[in-house]
Amino acid sequence: MSPKPPAALVFAASDPVCGAGIQADILTLSALGCQPLTVVTALTAQDTTGVHTLLPVSADFVRRQASSLIEDIPIAAIKIGLLGCADHARIAAGVAMQLNVPLVLDPVLASGRGDMLADDSLREALLDALLPHTDLVTPNIPEAHALFPEMPPDAPLPQLAQRMIERGARHVLITGAHASIPEVINTLYGAEGKIRADHWPRLSNSYHGSGCTLASAVAAFLARGYSMEAAVYEAQCYVSQTLRHAHHPGRGQAIPNRLFALKDHLP
Repeated sequence: MSPKPPAALVFAASDPVCGAGIQADILTLSALGCQPLTVVTALTAQDTTGVHTLLPVSADFVRRQASSLIEDIPIAAIKIGLLGCADHARIAAGVAMQLNVPLVLDPVLASGRGDMLADDSLREALLDALLPHTDLVTPNIPEAHALFPEMPPDAPLPQLAQRMIERGARHVLITGAHASIPEVINTLYGAEGKIRADHWPRLSNSYHGSGCTLASAVAAFLARGYSMEAAVYEAQCYVSQTLRHAHHPGRGQAIPNRLFALKDHLP
């Protein structure tokens, strides 16, 4: 019998395209040697052009999904993506306290084309309930600003990272895919300030689910016992390959290929 893969628990919404959301998490965690466990927080009607409808799952059913998995399977890491309401954030925080394992938070506030997916109550719950239990939060630049609307729109990224750390996050990875410079620069911060900055060539496409993939990849490496700095770097290397092997199934954004390593083994 093969060695048992570590299990990672995911809270996220379902994406019919399988480019983002819980389907992207499943593919990423599986590709990186983990057993995905999923708590569905919302159903969506969306395609590669954007999110058309969001239907949150009841808080009670989210709680029941999580508790049934926790009672059955040892969990090595948690990844949190799109939540349907503030109660979901509080439920996830309770799970985090119970399990005491690495937690990666992808603060999904809007879709790639700008569809708003979170209201102020959910944003505040992310800050108040979840950040104090978060080992790594992975906002892109617009999300980092959106988390703190009271701050100036030109607030420096290190200042935004420091605010997240002051609210309880142990590490912050601000991703630079939305910047208008030739390279994508992803910067990891800790309590002591900047830990590392990784530079990647800026690709020409726009991608559906790259943020979900990155956060899940970090969770996978943490579940496998990597240090935070190593997990963040290895996850970026993996995501870079998924984007280089991406394809366009529809009229909108490209879909990262999380299973790119299998392409040479297809019949």
